[in-house]
Amino acid sequence: MNDYLLLMHGDAVDEKVDQWSAWLDRLASEGRLRGGSSIAGGECVRRDGQPQRPLSSLTGFVRIAATDLEDAKTCLVGNPAYEGGGTVEFRLLLEDD
Repeated sequence: MNDYLLLMHGDAVDEKVDQWSAWLDRLASEGRLRGGSSIAGGECVRRDGQPQRPLSSLTGFVRIAATDLEDAKTCLVGNPAYEGGGTVEFRLLLEDD
């Protein structure tokens, strides 16, 4: 199994906030849920002092287990951000040596 991050972009037009618990509970019952959280504002810093803007559109993440990207995409069913018309970005987490 691989681990993937699902990054919610906060652009949903009809997100049903009360559906998050049911979706997360389903992922947990399937043994896929590895964690997650809402994301608030922040700051990007660089050693050279050059200002960088954080990706303010990111509003949360969920870490899941899946065999591959196609399997990970099956977890979109019931995701309130996705179902509400928003963007969910998938990122494979690599095992660093």
